[in-house]
Amino acid sequence: MTRAKSINPMFPEVLIVEPKVFKDDRGWFSESYYQKEYEAMGIGCAFVQDNHSCSKWKGTIRGLHFQNPPFAQSKLVRCVRGSMMDVVVDIRRGSANRGSWASIELSSQNMLQVFIPIGFAHGFLTLEDDTEVEYKVDSYYDRASDRSIRWDDPDICIVWGVKSPILSQKDAYAPRLKDVDCNLENKEKRE
Repeated sequence: MTRAKSINPMFPEVLIVEPKVFKDDRGWFSESYYQKEYEAMGIGCAFVQDNHSCSKWKGTIRGLHFQNPPFAQSKLVRCVRGSMMDVVVDIRRGSANRGSWASIELSSQNMLQVFIPIGFAHGFLTLEDDTEVEYKVDSYYDRASDRSIRWDDPDICIVWGVKSPILSQKDAYAPRLKDVDCNLENKEKRE
């Protein structure tokens, strides 16, 4: 049976998902998403888009990203090749934990997934070359709603374990959380 637990007591809504894996002499089989089981764990999103990225080099950071309403997104993230440090940051206005973060290692070996609800920025650091990540989202990408937060924001203090990561222009020049246009409220509900 697929199981889920909270990534951190501060963020009970951010879930680590351990899918069922059936192994035998040939290898393994896994249901990477089964709607009924995920709904039973509290992940009732209607996912509308799948994304797949490949980072060629170890030490690449992608993030911290989110979208403002009405295109705010929940994500279900997994690493399908290589390994990565996956990071979530509470960015909800009015949250007692705003600016707090949590992380977990996701890899093709451990097959774990992370469910990230609306109200959290997401990013990851690749721990191996040629790391591939797939994630589902419950709202379409919208360039006008897309936002980034600086990976090394001193008010968040994420311990990435790398001093000079490989970054996109967008991520290298992203604003700090205190300066970003963020319209996500604590306990936000979709209409």
